[in-house]
Amino acid sequence: MSYQSIRISPRLVLLAGAAVAMALTSGCAGKGNKPKDTAYVARDVESLYLEAKKRLDIGEDKTAAALFDEVERQHPYSPWARRAQLMSAFSYYSAGDYAKSVQSAQRFLSIHPGNKDAGYAYYLIALSYYEQISDVSRDQKVTLQALSALNDVVRRYPGTRYATDAKLKIDLVNDHLAGKEMDIGRFYERAGRWLAADIRFRNVVEKYQTTSHTPEALYRMVETNLSLGIPEEAQKYAAVLGANYPGSEWYSKAFKLMQRHAPGTKAI
Repeated sequence: MSYQSIRISPRLVLLAGAAVAMALTSGCAGKGNKPKDTAYVARDVESLYLEAKKRLDIGEDKTAAALFDEVERQHPYSPWARRAQLMSAFSYYSAGDYAKSVQSAQRFLSIHPGNKDAGYAYYLIALSYYEQISDVSRDQKVTLQALSALNDVVRRYPGTRYATDAKLKIDLVNDHLAGKEMDIGRFYERAGRWLAADIRFRNVVEKYQTTSHTPEALYRMVETNLSLGIPEEAQKYAAVLGANYPGSEWYSKAFKLMQRHAPGTKAI
């Protein structure tokens, strides 16, 4: 499954983080423009914060982020600075600057680890990595970062709406990682590297067995083991496929393959 099928719009963050957004007096967000009017001008903390919020409300996300950063820079010891840190992280996320969003959220957590809004900061970090997941043909480092961050949300904040959404995304991320393993396995199989291919397909069956890729992985293991000259192993995986996915196209193909290439093995 390509990442495009699981990509989540940043607009959903406004719904998931509604309580936090209300607490921080945030508004709606849209894709931002380049920062402007953020040169240093000494202003009282409230008017500076409200100007940043105004820019966020009208969709100038990057400008809003820069102004929220200015709140902290000009008034580091004000209670508004704590609010501004998290709003800066959200503004960067909404603008699609995920690296700065993670940086801002991590800074918020390092200074306020026990804050009541820490859960949202962890969730925002996870979303920022999640949004960067690339096609299975590319390196999956950021996918693993997303998985780790999502699991962190579930572990730290079980029973919250953040954890509920994180669990759904974890399933999608695992499916994506399984797809990567399948992609590599098929490449090795086409190249006649049967053992290397079998290892990749085995990873899917053992690590990602609840994903949509498992039936095909079992079928591919029937193929690779027949190619390796181990029909007994091929029969074993065909039997597992038949027991768990009896009506699937992959079992039908495995059955025909076994009948054609290893008719003497135990019936599956």
